[in-house]
Amino acid sequence: MVQLDVPPVTSGLALGSLVAGVVSTLVALLVICLGAVASSGGAWAAGAVTVLGVLTGAGAGVAGLLGLRQIRRPAGPPAVRFTGRGLAVAGISCGAAGLLLSLLGLGLALLLALG
Repeated sequence: MVQLDVPPVTSGLALGSLVAGVVSTLVALLVICLGAVASSGGAWAAGAVTVLGVLTGAGAGVAGLLGLRQIRRPAGPPAVRFTGRGLAVAGISCGAAGLLLSLLGLGLALLLALG
């Protein structure tokens, strides 16, 4: 019986998690900038952009966890093995940081708008 040696493949979920996590962090920086210059309209703008930061951060976390699950799953010899554990962990970390920074920027915008 002949078995083909299939090289490992980088998990698309792990890579997508990293991309979404970086986007979430960049959006969070935009929220913080909008929150720092909050006038009457700045708080509304920061709130609208916060939704994008929270959604991409949460998406990065979910995709990263699914990617880790995909990577850990044992595969027999004819099946494809997945790699990219570091990408998934980095995506989860960046997504969580982006989510928290977005909420922090929104809080800053509301604090400056009310004060």
